[in-house]
Amino acid sequence: MAIHEIRIDRSKTLTEEPGTGHNRWHPDIPPVVRCEPGDEVVLETRDALDGQLGPSAGLADVAAADLDVVHPLTGPVYVEGAEPGDLLAVEIVDIEPDRYGFTVQIPGFGFLRDVFPEPYKVNWDIAGDWATSAELPGVRIPGAPFMGTIGLQALIDRGGLALPPSAAGAVPADARLAAEGLRTIPPREQAGNVDIKQLGKGAVLLIPVDTPGALFSAGDAHFAQGDCETCGTAIEMSSTLRVRFSLRKGEAADKNIRDLRFTREDYYLPPEFAAPRRFFATTGISVTKDGVNHSEDITLAARNALLNMIDHLGERGWTRQQAYTICSVAVDLKISQVVDVPNMLVSAFLPEDIFTS
Repeated sequence: MAIHEIRIDRSKTLTEEPGTGHNRWHPDIPPVVRCEPGDEVVLETRDALDGQLGPSAGLADVAAADLDVVHPLTGPVYVEGAEPGDLLAVEIVDIEPDRYGFTVQIPGFGFLRDVFPEPYKVNWDIAGDWATSAELPGVRIPGAPFMGTIGLQALIDRGGLALPPSAAGAVPADARLAAEGLRTIPPREQAGNVDIKQLGKGAVLLIPVDTPGALFSAGDAHFAQGDCETCGTAIEMSSTLRVRFSLRKGEAADKNIRDLRFTREDYYLPPEFAAPRRFFATTGISVTKDGVNHSEDITLAARNALLNMIDHLGERGWTRQQAYTICSVAVDLKISQVVDVPNMLVSAFLPEDIFTS
C-alpha cells in the first residue's frame, strides 16, 4: 500500500494555487495524483468560502462574500483501473479539523433567507472534541468532522436543475472547462455537495463511477452540522482528510446503482449526541400561518418546525440570528409522521446537552 499526498498552502486561495484543486466539476480536469486501489491519499482542504471569512472578517465581508468561488476542492485523484460502471469504495480513514471555524448567514442564502436578510457571523474555537464561541456563550457543540462536498467528476451531459455554468471565479481557468464546468453546490449522481453529517471517520462511501479513473475530490469540511445546514453554513473549516480506495468492478452497472450509498459500523457521534437523551422539540405541518393547507409540502412543514424552534430559543433569551445559527449547527429535522393525509409533520430536535449554563 502506498500513501499519496496533496498538500496546500492555506495562506493562498485556490485561484492562487490552482494546481491543487478545482471549484467546478468537469471530467477533463487533469488529476493531481494517481493511485492504485488499496492506496491511501491525504488531502489538505480549504474552507467552503476559500478563506474569505477568516477570524478577522466582519459583517461587511459576509455581505460581500463571493459565491462564485465555492467550493474549493482538493484533487482530482485518479484511481487506476476505475471504469464507468464500477463502484468506488471510499473509506474515510480520518479527518483532522482546523482550530478555527465559522458559521455565517449570507444575505440571499440559506433555508430561511427571506426571514434573515442581514449578514451574521459566529467565530468558533475548535479544541479537542468541542467547538465554542464568544458569540454564543454557554453553548458547546460536539465535533463530528465530515466533508460537505465529496465525490467524483460527473459527465457534463446529465442535465437536471443546478446553478448554471459560470466562468467567473472558476478553477481551472481554462476557457472551455470554466465555461462548461458544473457548479459544486447541488448534489449529483456521483455525490458532490451532499452535506451528510454521518460521512465522518469510519464511513465508507460507495460511489458509481462515470468517468475513467473516477477522479475523486473533496472539500467543504464541517466540524459539526445540524440536519439541513439551515442557514446555509455549518461550522465551516479547513481540514486534512485521509481516505483509502477500493474498487468493486462492474457493480454499479450490474445493480443499476445510480446514486451515492454509504455504510458505517460505529456511531458517527457518541449515542447521547447522535440520538440525544435530553431534547426539546418543536413541530411543523404543511399549513401556512394564515391557514392555507399545502398538500404534502414537506418543505413547508420543515420550515414551520424550524421557525417554531427559533421562537422557542428566543423565549430562552437568544436573538433570532443566534437561534438560527444554533439550529444550523445543532438541530435535527426529522419527518415524524404523516398526520391526516395530506398534512406532513416535521419535528425539530434540539439537544439540551449542548448548553453548559
